[in-house]
Amino acid sequence: MFSRRARKRENTFIRLLREHAEKVREGVDSLHRFVADGDPQGAEDLERCEKEADELRRVLIDELHKTFVTPFDRENIYDLSLYLDDVVDYAYTTVQEMRLLRVQADAHLAKMVFRLREAADELVLAMQRLDENPRIALEHARRAKHRENQVEDVYRRAVAELFSGPEDIHHVMVMLRMREVYRHVSNAADQADQAANILGSVIMKMT
Repeated sequence: MFSRRARKRENTFIRLLREHAEKVREGVDSLHRFVADGDPQGAEDLERCEKEADELRRVLIDELHKTFVTPFDRENIYDLSLYLDDVVDYAYTTVQEMRLLRVQADAHLAKMVFRLREAADELVLAMQRLDENPRIALEHARRAKHRENQVEDVYRRAVAELFSGPEDIHHVMVMLRMREVYRHVSNAADQADQAANILGSVIMKMT
């Protein structure tokens, strides 16, 4: 009779964190569609993802209250979920700011969001590999951190370009609005970097 090795059951917290990372990636992908293509459906999808990510975090925190034994430090689980949630929160506020300030995406913003999407991809891959392939997960976490560095590099160049423009009131107003939007994407990347830092710490303890 043919037999198969039973698949190892995924830990509840690792599953919830993976699902949270996947929801963040979906949200950032929606932001990318909104920024790169002007797709209004991207903004609607992002709003939905932001709410669903919040619910996943609520479930995870409830599980933390009910569970004594966790796969790694409770504080790390809490913080990792917090930083993941912050990524999609800042993605959502990026759209809100663009609409409120009537800002059109430029090449710098599109590139920042593209790199942010890559960072979100790497965080998902890290969570998918965390339990069975922690060293591979660590490599993905490092790649997420590198993407954050790339976002910050584009952010600095974008702001420098804004400040090099004409010194009239119209340009100053454009500059202030664009910088505000750039800042939200930069903040999202910062939170992805913090999530990667937590993953790195967890993996070092595991290995």
